[in-house]
Amino acid sequence: MRPPRTREQRRDDTLRRLEQDVDAWVATAGEGGTPSLAPFSFLWDGAALLFAMPASGPTARNLLASGKVRLGLGQTRDVVLIEGNAQAIPASEIPAETGFDPRELADPYLYFRIEPRRIQAWREVNELAGRDLMRDGAWLDP
Repeated sequence: MRPPRTREQRRDDTLRRLEQDVDAWVATAGEGGTPSLAPFSFLWDGAALLFAMPASGPTARNLLASGKVRLGLGQTRDVVLIEGNAQAIPASEIPAETGFDPRELADPYLYFRIEPRRIQAWREVNELAGRDLMRDGAWLDP
């Protein structure tokens, strides 16, 4: 087992992952608490994650209803979990050069901007104690 990383190193690793990774697991809950988990691509703008998804899908419906989401990045032995608030943005308000542009598809898509409120990161059991990196939208001191 590798020695535990400092909070500062975990934060650096998490920011690198947000800048370089392109996919995340998106977990939401519907009415009655029915869970939904689906993979989506994202773009990190330095403060929030941007996702595009079918407007009629369960993930978009759940985000519109509650605005709450949990994201998972990475492998189980090097994971980043993000809890955040989602804001729907019509595709017409997103510049085409941003990336995936669903405007020419038959099904309507929505973009969601997800602002992290809590971020946790750990590799193994020896990093569980210090896994919180962000609380209430603010990075914790190293």
